[in-house]
Amino acid sequence: MTAFTPTSSPDLPPVPTVEPEPAPLHAGVSDRAATQQAREQQVGQRPGTLTIREGSLVPRLFLISYSDSFFQESEYRNYDDLLAYFQANPQLKHWIDVRGYNDLGLLQRLMQDFRIHALHMEDVLGDYQRAKVDVFDDNRLFLVSRMTDFTSLLEIDDDQLSLVTGPNFVISFQDDYEDCLDSVRNRLRSGFSLIRHKSPVYLAYALTDVVLDHYYPTMAAIGDYIEVLEDRIFNGRPNRHLLSRILQIKKDIVRFRRLVYPEREKIAEILRMPDNVVSEEIKVYFKDCYDHAIQAMDLAESYRESISSLMDLFLSDQSNRMNEVMKVLTIISSIFIPLSFVVGLYGMNFQRENPDGTVNHLNMPELYEPWGYPALLGLLALIVCGQLVYFYRKGWLTNR
Repeated sequence: MTAFTPTSSPDLPPVPTVEPEPAPLHAGVSDRAATQQAREQQVGQRPGTLTIREGSLVPRLFLISYSDSFFQESEYRNYDDLLAYFQANPQLKHWIDVRGYNDLGLLQRLMQDFRIHALHMEDVLGDYQRAKVDVFDDNRLFLVSRMTDFTSLLEIDDDQLSLVTGPNFVISFQDDYEDCLDSVRNRLRSGFSLIRHKSPVYLAYALTDVVLDHYYPTMAAIGDYIEVLEDRIFNGRPNRHLLSRILQIKKDIVRFRRLVYPEREKIAEILRMPDNVVSEEIKVYFKDCYDHAIQAMDLAESYRESISSLMDLFLSDQSNRMNEVMKVLTIISSIFIPLSFVVGLYGMNFQRENPDGTVNHLNMPELYEPWGYPALLGLLALIVCGQLVYFYRKGWLTNR
């Protein structure tokens, strides 16, 4: 393995023009809204322009240096100290972990010292790139992955992880101090991991594999929440709030699928690379990553179908509840229709006696009967009872 020594040769990519920082984003906006605003503000800029997004964190520099029998982990406050140690130990393999982007001068120095193209650094700072892999002229790799998490707000949160590989190093870029890569760090600390015995490309594989492995807890959390929503539909009273949650989780599943699909394509492209870029030994491990990506895709498709069925179930339950209400109203109306007919019949103002004192015998003679009113009430009660018996025998008063 040939060690990589940072240099300042004249054939390096020029330092890109630095555009003014975008206007401050509205306080309190979500990461998704902030990303959308940043994307809109960068429309039309020159390719390779580096723009620091408002609210980015101050960079923290971590260096893990290791070999078969050596391990050292440090956080550096000064980039010059980190670079000096890196240059003084070319026989070691190094993982340079940069967390936070709010130092344009530092990022420009990293570009020059480690020969990172301006377009790749622009992708790093954009922080909304889909998963992909590019190959440098000297067969080094630039990889982008999306780290995911299902937050307490029941939404999918994703962050970008960018990797640059070299003959004796891997540089990782991320915009947050917290990540899902502690398992890789613990494997390096243990001393029993293959990472310490293989090339830096294997470390890039291990980081990619951990990102993929964290897709499963995210999907498991989504699956559990879908079951909770289903129970609420069956056992509770579905309302507009529940419908909004179903629509939100449907959007998250579609968004998750958009994250996983490029990851699968990225790994497939790595498997097609020549052996001088990614050795056949390392491709065996990336094939396992490819299987994980396929499984994550299958889960995303399964949950998308589940949430569509859940939406149909919600609408069906709402329709059934509406039918129950309409059935009750129909029964009540059916009972009162004959009653209204009888009452309306006896409410007609046909006089029994004519103005000349003669009697019209056909004009409701029962109005003058002493038991006419109780008899009419009995008739009405008999009609109601007859209707209830008829409805019961038809099963309209029960769920059968």
